[in-house]
Amino acid sequence: MLRELHILNLAVIEDARIEFTGGLNVFTGQTGAGKSLVIGAFEVLLGLRTAGDMLRAGADQARVTGLFEIHDQDIAVQIGMVLDQGVEPGEELLVTRKLFSSGRSSVSINGLPVTNAMVKQIGQHLVDIHGQHDHQHLLKPSNQLRILDAFAKCMSDRKRFSEQMAGLQGLTTTRRELTTGSDLRRQQLDLYEFQADEIDAAEPQIGEFPELQARNRVLNSLQRIKQDAGRAHAALYEAEGSVAERLQVITHLLLELAELDPDLEAVSEQVRSSTLALQEAAFELGRYVDRLEHDPVEADEVDQRLNVLNRLVSKYGDGQKSDDPLLPVVAYREEIGQKITELRSMDSDLGGIDERIEACRTALLITARKLTAAREKAAKKVVPLVQAQFKELGMAEAAFDIVFERMPLEEDIDRLPGGAGLDSVEMLVRTNPGQPMQPLRKIASGGEMSRIMLALKSVLAASDRISVLVFDEIDANIGGRLGTVIGKKLRALAQPAEAARGRKAYGVKQESSHQVLCISHLPQIAAFADNHLRITKSVTGTGKSKQTHTTVSPITGKIRIQELAEMMAGKEVTATTRKQARELISSADS
Repeated sequence: MLRELHILNLAVIEDARIEFTGGLNVFTGQTGAGKSLVIGAFEVLLGLRTAGDMLRAGADQARVTGLFEIHDQDIAVQIGMVLDQGVEPGEELLVTRKLFSSGRSSVSINGLPVTNAMVKQIGQHLVDIHGQHDHQHLLKPSNQLRILDAFAKCMSDRKRFSEQMAGLQGLTTTRRELTTGSDLRRQQLDLYEFQADEIDAAEPQIGEFPELQARNRVLNSLQRIKQDAGRAHAALYEAEGSVAERLQVITHLLLELAELDPDLEAVSEQVRSSTLALQEAAFELGRYVDRLEHDPVEADEVDQRLNVLNRLVSKYGDGQKSDDPLLPVVAYREEIGQKITELRSMDSDLGGIDERIEACRTALLITARKLTAAREKAAKKVVPLVQAQFKELGMAEAAFDIVFERMPLEEDIDRLPGGAGLDSVEMLVRTNPGQPMQPLRKIASGGEMSRIMLALKSVLAASDRISVLVFDEIDANIGGRLGTVIGKKLRALAQPAEAARGRKAYGVKQESSHQVLCISHLPQIAAFADNHLRITKSVTGTGKSKQTHTTVSPITGKIRIQELAEMMAGKEVTATTRKQARELISSADS
């Protein structure tokens, strides 16, 4: 519900803070006082109309602020989705729009800036304004269908259809992608399988490449190695006067000297140990030289293996230098192995997806038929109820109907743009005999539209989650007797369920509550107000300094009786008109 509306420097309103209550809030006031400006402020706040030149003369900035309370869980979720943040039932929503003399405007919600498109979306869930009706919620066929579904109590089936539709569209998209990409996928699979076979045939092993490179260097330098190693062995051990032979002589000499001088024992032992180590090294070198034999078969095998591995590294390596170039090759083999598995599974999925699609379509059609039956049944109830409301609202010649258009079952239902079933609906009205039935949105008269909407809201109140309803021009071209009827219906529409049980709702089965705001010039309607707000205009200053001021204030007691009396008799108020005003209020409260 709307708790407060603050208007600053908007047209003739310099500063007005309006507090609202639950139930029926009625604005009254003399012609030209600015009653419609309050509705205009609503529309400016929620982005439903451009501000144009509404800035008060001489002001640099105007501001409209609305404080809303969110009580409905679904509306809280919808608003939270627009704001991309959690909104809980019971939270307050502060919407502020600023207008600047430069023509620029800005809007924020709870202090955070939002776009005009965002506040428009949120406004559709908060307020429904009837009168200037290009933005009314119930004029859109999609919203008509949703409210009809709520009346029919088939929202669970509607949700189920939406979920089934999403599942079917997901399956058809998958099938389309699988079918469209079949040739490309087969080519990709053939390539990956060829690459995998090539790598698998080579059986590359981690650590193999550096070992083969080392062995290849030995085999390619075998002659030089054998010659130089043999020369080194001879110098160490075999040649006359070799190093080993000379060290043996020195070792014996030092041993003898150590017997004469114990101080030489350590040196003698070091030389002896070195001599033994050198002899052992010479022995191993001799064995190495003896094993060096040129093996052309091994050399060819190593060359061929290196060629195979180099080809793999060139094709599947990462081009980076590393201790083991086969590491990226092995990693690539693991990667394409996973891709091969995925591509093969896609082919397998394609084989069974048609059966899944057919099963999903069957379930979807069952839910769609159930929705259609519930909607037809609900429409048959709604039409005569609305017709009865028309008669009570002085529109006895008006006619109402709900027409359905259905998508043929043989069509591709998975291509439906929405997820609300196979039906689209349009609410049609004929206001005068001889005229054709036409959609609600084509009704030109603001007064007629307001009364039509009151009739619809009276019947569909429990199905419409928008809790703040604004009626403008609802009493245009009607008399006091019909004004009483409208006043009763507005109050019934605004009553919570508990109050409706205690006081018979006038022709309305009331199951939920709305906050109703209404601008009226009829005392018969204003008498039903739970919160009566008077709009007054005053002029201050003289000459060029004259300023027009509009104020909005709640009225009760004697002031309210005086206002109703003036609405009946003008400025010539008498005791009789005051008595009539009191009787109007008493009758409304009874």
